[in-house]
Formats: sequence, C-alpha cells, structure tokens
Amino acid sequence: MASRRNPEKRMKLSGHLREFRKRLFRSGLAILAGTIAGWYCFEFVFEALQKPVLELAKDANVNAQINFGSLVSAFDLRMQIAFFIGVFLTSPYWLFQIWGFIAPALKKRERKYTVLFVLTSTPLFLGGAYFGWFLFPEFVRSLLSFTPEGSANVINAAEYILFTVRVLLVFGIAFVLPVILVLLNAIGTLSAKSILKGWRLAIFLITVIGALATPVSDPMSMFLLMVPLVAFYYLSAGIAYLNDKRRALRNKNSATDLEIAGDYIPDNLEE
Repeated sequence: MASRRNPEKRMKLSGHLREFRKRLFRSGLAILAGTIAGWYCFEFVFEALQKPVLELAKDANVNAQINFGSLVSAFDLRMQIAFFIGVFLTSPYWLFQIWGFIAPALKKRERKYTVLFVLTSTPLFLGGAYFGWFLFPEFVRSLLSFTPEGSANVINAAEYILFTVRVLLVFGIAFVLPVILVLLNAIGTLSAKSILKGWRLAIFLITVIGALATPVSDPMSMFLLMVPLVAFYYLSAGIAYLNDKRRALRNKNSATDLEIAGDYIPDNLEE
C-alpha cells in the first residue's frame, strides 16, 4: 500500500534531515577514529615534514630550525596534523557517505559521470600532491637561501605546516582541473572547440597557479608544474574532441533512423 501511495519513493523533508544527520554522524565517527590514528602517526609525519629544513641546515651549514612559539603550540599542532591525517585516511568513507546522500537525486547518466569523476580525480589529486611533495625540498632550499649570512632562520612550526599543506593542496587541485573540463564536456556544457578556443586564458591561469604553488625565485620549479598542467589541458581537449565526435555520430545515426522510419510505409497501408 505504501508503494502505491508513493510510487516515486519520494522522501519528506524530515526524512532527508534524518538521513543527512545519520550520514553526518557516521562520517564524524570515522574522522574521529582516523584522527586518533593520526595522533599516533604524528611523529612520523612531522619528521618527514621537517626533513627538508634539517637536511639543508646540515648540508649547507645554514642555521635553520623549526620552533614552537608558545606552551600549547606543540599540542595544537599535533591536533591539527592528527585531524588532517584523519580526514585524509577516512576520505573514501565520508566521500561515500556524501555520495550516498546525493545519489538518489541524480539521474542514471549523472551518477555514471559522477562515479567516473571520483575514480579519475582521486588518483590525479594524490599524484599532484605527491609531485608537490617531490618539489617541496627545493622550495624550502630556495626560500631559506634568502637568509642573510650570520643570521638564524627561526621557523614557526604552525606556519611551516600550513605552508606545506597549502603547497600540497594547490598541486593536487591543479591536477584535478582538467578532469572538470572533461566532465563539463561529458554532460554537454562545454565543447572541445570551446576548450581550445580559450587556450590563452588557460595558459594564463596555469601560470597563475604555478606562481601560487611555487613561491620561490627559481623559475624551473614553476616550469616543472606548468608542463604537466598544459599537457593535461590539451589531453582533456583531445578527450572532449573524441567525445564530441562520438556524440555527433550518434545523433546523425539517430536522425537517419528516424528519417528511414518516417519514409517507410507498410504494404497494407499502400493498398
């Protein structure tokens, strides 16, 4: 009887709120568990983060060290890093919860594109973050090279960690942007011709992203980021072109089938 009264299985506002609260509670518990795990991983992560500074201080004989500015700053920093690790470790679970809440409102085609976006953007984001981590020691080396001779560079731990996270996030997001172009093309919002037509704006934005993500005086680091971004941009344009070509061929075949069906007259009607 309930299915007859509600054949489209629509949920009331109160039901949506209960569903949202349930999934939010599950995500919160997962992030809390990940944060607890991140608390015990702090030493390993912080050692890896401060390694570029310590190696530079040892190799180049530069007086540079990471310091905590107040009594509670070490505890605050540990909590921040633990939370960041927890969010990162549990990202597949809370992303699934978000997807589970949104998916019923999407059409079948939209769900397919969304799943493809998640499957492709996740490894690209991780790859971009890893690429940023690969270049990060050079950033630190270039920035500390401005320290005048005979003086010490006392680095605030919280500022240093935020700077590291910002660099990794910018690199990760930069690698995901081409996937957004492909997604917009897949849903019919943006054509390959439009993507290629805006190449000047794209190169300008890539240059800005490169400048923000590589805050150093060495232009080679900026160039190393721009090369894969430009390659991804033209790769997304190529994928969009193939998709447009396939869509045009499908529409042409559909139009031909309709035309044939319209011209066809059964024998019994001709008599």
